[in-house]
Amino acid sequence: MRNPDYLANELLTEFEASGERDLVMIAQGIFDNREPDLRRLPMVRYLFGAFEPLDNALANLRAADLIRIKRDGVPGGKIREHLYLLTTAGEDALGRITAAASELSWYRDRAGIVARVAGAQGGKALKDRQYLQAEYAGTELSHVIEPITDRVLSRLAAILEGLDK
Repeated sequence: MRNPDYLANELLTEFEASGERDLVMIAQGIFDNREPDLRRLPMVRYLFGAFEPLDNALANLRAADLIRIKRDGVPGGKIREHLYLLTTAGEDALGRITAAASELSWYRDRAGIVARVAGAQGGKALKDRQYLQAEYAGTELSHVIEPITDRVLSRLAAILEGLDK
């Protein structure tokens, strides 16, 4: 969500695997709407990849019973994965918010696209997918992860050209 060009790249990868043309159209929409320029929120690469502390934001959502947080792992041991689950109250709040401010529906819609790309994969598998991008993997520690906009635009153009034939 924070790096629309990376999402567009993943959509194109999913298209190549599935042949679902709507994935290409979604990727094209990302660029048509200038999302890599307007909606990119840079992240810094830390030891285990991009990281941002979530505790404060999640605490507010949990206190209002909008989400539930589940941890997967060995009791008393290492947590393998965190699961963030939207409650019924959270879904209702999302509906009210997007009805009151339609521009916020982008976040709802984008979350749906991200979930579609992620499928059943967990955080570790998704992080491993990010590291397949040379720009991501090659980012020095404590530096901003670079965009891949130009490369993905070239890839999109090649795919669109192939679809026109």
